[in-house]
Amino acid sequence: MKHGLETSQDIRQQIWKELGRASVDRHHAWRTPVLATVGCDGSPNARTVVLRKVDGNQQTLCFYTDARSAKVSELTKEPKAVLAFWSGRLNWQLRVKVEISVATDGPEIQALWQRIQQSASASDYLATEAPGTERTTGFRIAQNLSGDHHFALLNAQVLQMDWLELGHGAHRRARLSADTWQWLIP
Repeated sequence: MKHGLETSQDIRQQIWKELGRASVDRHHAWRTPVLATVGCDGSPNARTVVLRKVDGNQQTLCFYTDARSAKVSELTKEPKAVLAFWSGRLNWQLRVKVEISVATDGPEIQALWQRIQQSASASDYLATEAPGTERTTGFRIAQNLSGDHHFALLNAQVLQMDWLELGHGAHRRARLSADTWQWLIP
């Protein structure tokens, strides 16, 4: 057993600790989970996102995106999604069922944008064309002369986690929510 994790409370605390680390450590494997959503046409969609903020008390995870991205349309139509995290260092897989709300304006967005617009990643939210736009000509960066940003915050409320620890000869797996815990057979 890794990290001396014996009880459900130990494991729960370590999961949230690792998520918190991932939100600030660019090299943590959990920094970039896969977000799976239901596409607007009903088909599954998955993409990598960057974990930006974690609140273990509120059980929320936050991500940034372009408000015009397909995931925003998908989450507006169906807010339930799954995040998949893998860490080879920990030998842990974490699947997290979430309900995501999308914020595109308000004081929190303005405060975040004030910080982000000073960074190199600001251009991600200033592009004139939406992510995934097909181009008839070669790649070029279009100038956004208006200065309008397309920054959006994805707030993911954790509904349930499925934790799997891969071990030599034996694996451990558990399902947990805010107030429940259940050991599962791997």
